[in-house]
Amino acid sequence: MIECVANISEGRSAAAIEKIAAALRLTGAALLDVHVDPDHHRSVLTLAGEPPAVEDAALALARECVARIDLRRHSGVHPRMGALDVLPFVPLAASSMADCVRIARHTGARIAAELEVPVYLYGEAASSPARRSLSFVRGHGLETLARRMREEEFAPDFGPCRPHPTAGATAVGARGALVAYNVRLDTSDVAVARRIAAAIREAQGGLRGVQALGLPLMTRGCTQVSMNLIGPSLPRVVDVFRRVRELAESSGVAVTASELVGLAPSAALEGATRRNLRLDDEPSVHVLETRLAEVNLA
Repeated sequence: MIECVANISEGRSAAAIEKIAAALRLTGAALLDVHVDPDHHRSVLTLAGEPPAVEDAALALARECVARIDLRRHSGVHPRMGALDVLPFVPLAASSMADCVRIARHTGARIAAELEVPVYLYGEAASSPARRSLSFVRGHGLETLARRMREEEFAPDFGPCRPHPTAGATAVGARGALVAYNVRLDTSDVAVARRIAAAIREAQGGLRGVQALGLPLMTRGCTQVSMNLIGPSLPRVVDVFRRVRELAESSGVAVTASELVGLAPSAALEGATRRNLRLDDEPSVHVLETRLAEVNLA
């Protein structure tokens, strides 16, 4: 059994998101969760099942994204380079990273061949050490993609050496567990959020396993520290929240709320409550193991 956590560049059209989700429900994979964010103009769809079913679902998802998302009319605060922006496969029960690498490479080739969308492999499926990093593959997003693709060392792993006219390019990969977690700040000054993001991210001496961006949330009149928690030993969300709050308070800014995006392993949510994290909803609805049991995949 494997998990797939698709990030798509649509977070504002409920009709389009439902059409994409409906296509997944027609496959043999289970759709576990859909998280929609209009400021990011992005949705995260989590599915799981046996490898052939998940691969077929991923291809169905790619078809719908190309048909329904036009990046020429897209704007959002989150970096993106494709309609189907990121497509990682994650090993679950009785599966291995090698299984996910194989599926990522096969699915990437199918997407490129059928839809003429260039595909870059990343994470454990990467074709070179530099491409293991999603941030390297995505770079500054769609705005610089065409120029980068003209460079020989940035040719896609599959598909044409030019962006799809409406769907850009897609990053397909294999990785371990990841927790997407955001903390909102009571300030509209994005420079504060960016300073906190820099201070907390591992690459700049912050918490181990934390990747972070500071982003404006225009519709809410505030800012956000948007994070991915990664690594063989996932950071606990409560520890990350505590550190962000400390950094915010030292800047004279309050933390107003936080949110979990999609599902997370139970270990990363140890000690988490709606109250102590100021969550938008109960952490129990985000526990991966619980959702798998509910659809008889545990």
